[in-house]
Amino acid sequence: MLQVVAAALLDADGRVLLAQRPPGKALAGAWEFPGGKLEPGETPLAALARELDEELGIVPLDAEPLIRVPWLAGRRPLRLDAWQVRRWRGEPVAREGQALRWQPPAAVDPAELAPADRPLLHALRLPAHYAITPPDVPLDQAERLAARILAVLDAGSLVLLRLPRWPTAAVRALAARVRCTRPQAALLLHSDLEGARDLGLGVHLTAAQLRSLDSRPLPWQRLVGASCHDAHELARAAAIADFATLSPVAPTASHPGQRPLGWQRFAAAAEAAALPVYALGGLQPTDTHLARRHGAQGVAGIRAFWPDA
Repeated sequence: MLQVVAAALLDADGRVLLAQRPPGKALAGAWEFPGGKLEPGETPLAALARELDEELGIVPLDAEPLIRVPWLAGRRPLRLDAWQVRRWRGEPVAREGQALRWQPPAAVDPAELAPADRPLLHALRLPAHYAITPPDVPLDQAERLAARILAVLDAGSLVLLRLPRWPTAAVRALAARVRCTRPQAALLLHSDLEGARDLGLGVHLTAAQLRSLDSRPLPWQRLVGASCHDAHELARAAAIADFATLSPVAPTASHPGQRPLGWQRFAAAAEAAALPVYALGGLQPTDTHLARRHGAQGVAGIRAFWPDA
């Protein structure tokens, strides 16, 4: 397997540095995160430091794991080991003649990136928490729920509107109201593709929807998530979605007879997945660091994220 490292260099304004692949190379014209191949016997961090010096003339002063992405480059498998770098010595310059640009991650068009770099962008954009609305909130509590959703969004979480007891029109009305108040809200509708298209929101696909789709159902500017329960579904999600949830990690009261994955099995599946994965099932926001240590983007949950809903 070809081992590759990449750096998400973030400046003081939160912008990320992208480099354009030059003419004559595979995927010429596509944008990517700076980096390159490991040399024999080289560790990922040593390779990262060498590549950043060779390409940009800088020395990284810190690096935090972002995501590891397995990929197939032609017929050759590779693993892209990505790191966040917020401090470095020197000023980045194009030492290999490549075009460079700084952009806020939210402004980067994934369609312009090399395919293997898109999961890096999603991992950079996505927060550590994914809050799923409780399924039993009464319809007459819409006003209160809207206020809670706005508070959760303001705290930096991604929010999934999953209200199976509500009429579809009522869920869409709630989404439109939140969207009107927070135009850039990180809000997704559960399984409602038509509503997501009409409202300009993201969508979270069920496992059944994931199996039925052949391509991405929304434009790149809209988030697509997917519910997964094993490595096979995660592999399918990588071709369709931007991120996935994998569940259940721990025992849950809502599915008492279902065998949990446990952290070891979760980590193995997340490691093999070519997209960010949230750990879901029996977890609390306080489990975020534990989840990150096992390769998760963060933690998804229902009750724990809405204590007063």
